[in-house]
Amino acid sequence: MVMPRTTAPTPLSAGGAESEQGRRPTLVSAPPAASPELPDRPRRRRTFTASDKLRILAEVDRAGPGGGGAILRREGLYSSALTDWRRQRDAGAYEALKAVKRGPKRAPPNPLAAEHAQLLRDNKRLTLQLRRAEAVIDIQKKVASLLGTPFPTDEAP
Repeated sequence: MVMPRTTAPTPLSAGGAESEQGRRPTLVSAPPAASPELPDRPRRRRTFTASDKLRILAEVDRAGPGGGGAILRREGLYSSALTDWRRQRDAGAYEALKAVKRGPKRAPPNPLAAEHAQLLRDNKRLTLQLRRAEAVIDIQKKVASLLGTPFPTDEAP
């Protein structure tokens, strides 16, 4: 039995004149993504902060031998990641990542600063007392000279 022909009697070519009505055959594009709201591929959390790494390492160290497998499964990690993190921790890499207070650094307190400040206050107080005493002595000298009474001086005759 011979099957009847369902296509055009002349084969279509890539050229334009021989094709159907001068048009090329159309290509079917790939179907669009299932939902434009969803990403193409699910992404796993693969970035851990320094505090997360230290927390996980502390949990595994507390769990002891054989107990870290559950922690690794829970966090979705391989043991090789723990090996790398331990090496970084031992090298001190995570100490540099800790939060640091921003702004100008305060100078360490000088143990003599408090004593110095006290001496400055005493010097100011005593200087003021000296000025007042000298003013009183000057007034006494002027009163003694007006009254004609001799005023004893520290100077030798």
